[in-house]
Amino acid sequence: MGSERRGLLLGMTAYVIWGLFPLYWPHVKPAGAVEILAHRMTWSLLCMVVLLAALKQWAWIREILRTPAKIATITLAAVMISINWGTYIYGVNHDQVVETSLGYFITPLVLIGIGVVVLGERLRPVQWAAVALGVAAVVVLIVAYGRVPWIALTLAASFATYGYIKKRMNLPATHSMAVETAVMFLPALGYLTWLAWAGEATFGHEGAPQALLLMTAGLITVIPMLCFAVAANTVPLSRIGMLQYLAPIIQFGIGVAVYHEPMPASRWAGFGLVWAALAVLTYDAIRQSRRDRTVAPVPAARVSADTGAATTAPSREVPVVAVAPEKETTA
Repeated sequence: MGSERRGLLLGMTAYVIWGLFPLYWPHVKPAGAVEILAHRMTWSLLCMVVLLAALKQWAWIREILRTPAKIATITLAAVMISINWGTYIYGVNHDQVVETSLGYFITPLVLIGIGVVVLGERLRPVQWAAVALGVAAVVVLIVAYGRVPWIALTLAASFATYGYIKKRMNLPATHSMAVETAVMFLPALGYLTWLAWAGEATFGHEGAPQALLLMTAGLITVIPMLCFAVAANTVPLSRIGMLQYLAPIIQFGIGVAVYHEPMPASRWAGFGLVWAALAVLTYDAIRQSRRDRTVAPVPAARVSADTGAATTAPSREVPVVAVAPEKETTA
């Protein structure tokens, strides 16, 4: 099997695992979202320590410790992914799986907004059309839900910000994941200790299966991340961009078909606008890629193993940036 085909299969594996997370988190109830998040951070760090020990990769830690600015950036990234993971777990365990999928559907549109507002990049007319469809979709969904879909918007904003920060950090996937979980380890462990002291912890009090599921939260976080890391470095960016929609599609299907969440016509209309916006972005990305290949040779793009974003020289036009959901990284 060729490296590109193997990378494609691993990329698909990562996104399918992220997409199936809504089937996992409800089984760790009655633990709340924050307790689950704390366990996820704690056990993820332990998994990363074992992995780094097996790979004998320790030298890079000294360089990071000598760079306070990098530590501050990683801390911000850790906060963003914590917000993303916590919100996602809360949404899934409060019967809002469809809304969580919406968050990852609109993440590419939020990334474009970051490019325009933060980086001063220019949009092509087709991209403006996609953004307009996205804004219209949010308005329609506000009416459909009878409230602001804050879970979806929080997921999209936190994950897009996380992806932007990770792209600027330019760290290997294993290194960044290890540092991010290390940054959150003490707060997570402190929270779990407080829960145990207050008699409110569920770990160890709800049976062995629930305790085991909480412990394996770290493993199911690390495995898809590593799969995606391999895929991001062996699969062309255009294919990675297509794969990123697998997770929210699976999540949406689980919300509708498995958990039978209501989908009145007004919500279908809102999601339809979102999907139309993504179709426009995908069409524009493919067309622009073909045009670039016919005009001039395209420099090889190195893809961030964490965000799936190209790290070639920056363009003044906004690309369609593929971001891995950790969902969770999508979720």
